[in-house]
Amino acid sequence: MFELGFTSFAEAPPEPVGDRIVGHGERLRNVIEEIVTADRVGLDVYGLGEHHRVDMAASAPAITLAAAAARTERIRLSSAVIVLSSADPVRTFQDFATLDLISSGRAELLVGRGSFTESFPLFGYSLGDYNELFAEKLDLLLTIRDHERVTWRGRFRPPLDDQAIYPRPVQDPLPIWVGVGGTPASIVRAARLGLRVALAIIGGDPARFRALADLYRRTLEDSGFDPETLPLAVHGLGHIAETNEQAADDVYQQFTATMDRIGRERGWSPITRGQFDWMRSPEGSLVIGDPETVAAKILRWREILGIERFMLHTAGAVPHDKALASIEMLGTEVSAIVRGTSG
Repeated sequence: MFELGFTSFAEAPPEPVGDRIVGHGERLRNVIEEIVTADRVGLDVYGLGEHHRVDMAASAPAITLAAAAARTERIRLSSAVIVLSSADPVRTFQDFATLDLISSGRAELLVGRGSFTESFPLFGYSLGDYNELFAEKLDLLLTIRDHERVTWRGRFRPPLDDQAIYPRPVQDPLPIWVGVGGTPASIVRAARLGLRVALAIIGGDPARFRALADLYRRTLEDSGFDPETLPLAVHGLGHIAETNEQAADDVYQQFTATMDRIGRERGWSPITRGQFDWMRSPEGSLVIGDPETVAAKILRWREILGIERFMLHTAGAVPHDKALASIEMLGTEVSAIVRGTSG
């Protein structure tokens, strides 16, 4: 069955959301309520991404997900993503094995190189080792996943000599996904290892990712894996409301404020209303609109990319009640259309 989910970075911007500023504690409690709502309306997965910024409260996703595990019954609980390049694979595995035990086998681990760089100096790593760090740490993480006792050597971490690593998760193996932003080499690495991939689509026409989806499946086959057993997922920025214009109005101010704040750090030009409106068009990357519009875009992406999971990430912070309403419509109205059509 086609899977639907929701993701968050626990966005807590410095400017007001609605009519007031939301602090980190309140935002994390809101995230837990979002997960409870997502579970109630039948969504398949909720993902929480690791960030180390003042405008995002999720520096320790496993802790928040574990709190939500105690209040939910069915929904899968995932990172989205853990910045593995600057993390300790031993601790990362232990965190998510613990989450898996608490949730009775509902944890997933989505790892990536990270599109933000704050964690590298924070944990004492050099951006000059960006690619090598991820490759080495992914190797160690998979070794720990597959072996209870580990002997391992690398450049960036002290060696392990027949070291037992506990606890072990309920799921064997613990599901590990790789988040990819559009780099062919990242797709190839994940496929050669037989790992599931989640594509992050944040700009342009999603049709341009078709080449990456094809590359992923072709490399899986060449590496001896069956693509039918390794679903491809997409993470897209969006929001759902009763009407297309309400959905756009709900997120426009916060979306542009967030993107412009990041843009000032990276040298991007400010986003105009015209650009925003094109991005929410049928060919654009924003999944914003009423349930019918959102469902149509998800089905278009499914047809183009062959995805088996779609995860909606709110395109900018919105008031808590609007986020809950968006999740509710994704799990009910959008789900009925998408799953009814996709069988």
